[in-house]
Amino acid sequence: MIKQWLQNNLKGDSVLWGIVIAFSLISVAVVYSATGTLAYKKMEGNTEYFLFKHTFLILVGLAFMWAAHKVPYRYYSRLSLVALILSAPLLIVTFFYGSNINDASRWITIPVINQTFQPSDLAKLALISYLASMLSKKQHELEDWKKTLLPMLIWTVIICALIALTNTSTAVLLFATCMLLMFIGRVPFKYLASVVLIGVVVGGSALAVGQRMDTAVSRLQDFMDPNEVPFQLEQSYIAIATGGVVGKGPGNSDQRDILPHPYSDFIYAIILEEYGLMGGVVTLFLYLALLYRGMVTVNKSNGAFGGLLSAGLSFSLVLQGMVNMAVAVGLGPITGLPLPLLSMGGTSLIFTGISIGIILSVSRTDTEMERDAVGVPAKSPVNAAVNA
Repeated sequence: MIKQWLQNNLKGDSVLWGIVIAFSLISVAVVYSATGTLAYKKMEGNTEYFLFKHTFLILVGLAFMWAAHKVPYRYYSRLSLVALILSAPLLIVTFFYGSNINDASRWITIPVINQTFQPSDLAKLALISYLASMLSKKQHELEDWKKTLLPMLIWTVIICALIALTNTSTAVLLFATCMLLMFIGRVPFKYLASVVLIGVVVGGSALAVGQRMDTAVSRLQDFMDPNEVPFQLEQSYIAIATGGVVGKGPGNSDQRDILPHPYSDFIYAIILEEYGLMGGVVTLFLYLALLYRGMVTVNKSNGAFGGLLSAGLSFSLVLQGMVNMAVAVGLGPITGLPLPLLSMGGTSLIFTGISIGIILSVSRTDTEMERDAVGVPAKSPVNAAVNA
């Protein structure tokens, strides 16, 4: 009965579903451990508050993922431009009037429910979907600069520049993902070089007039200086060193009380401390497995849009995860990027869920098309009962 329900309601790549469930369980355990000090500071010692809140937000993210996977992925091509047009003014409003948290205005507080919303998450999803749509429709017109590449250039530069006003690392990561997507979409190299040049100039200007120029420069200087270890990274090193191979055990972290943002930016350090090198390797393996299943979906896709969409979203999520983990172990300058599927956060969990739901939609739709092509009927409750 349960198997039949799962087959009827959780369609698409079953391995990808398993990966997401595994991430969700790990996230609940680690965030609960990492928010102990935060609970004492803000909730008078009620440690269960953040456990229930984070678990609820994970369930909301899974619900959005389920809903997104039920929508045929071709509809996202039509919605992408609308979402982009909506994202641009939201990013501007966020820059001028957004809620200031940690010296950056990246959030808009939604009235009544008093929940923060990060427009850059919507903009990332919209831009990747738009580029996938344009590249799939204009495969035979990629040499036409004005008709095909100019719209993609304009939207890529505008969105990334607007994000750079308040969030340097997200803007750089999104721009890199867009370049990778254009490369996969067979945009000529000479045009890609032009986009990179224009993006660097405009993005650099946006960074200069934005809120994070000094922070970005200081973090880059700290990373390049071998004699200077930032406080966050020093505490992360201690967490990693004391975790050893097998870790201290769930809930036994000491650095969670010292490390800034152990439940978001540096959650990987807590994983390494509590679950050791083994836990860190398992986490890394799950991200690589996520990328692999995304590429399997690309390979099986029957259309250019589905393949490009799945590739763009998969690379975006996994690249962000790799950057976050690299920062925690000292392989990159400190950023404010959360670890997808693991860090605490509302908007991030929801839009990550939508992104994976879209990948599942590509997988589900193409699997159904293959089944119809060979004349295999869909499993109905009647057929399932007969076969049983």
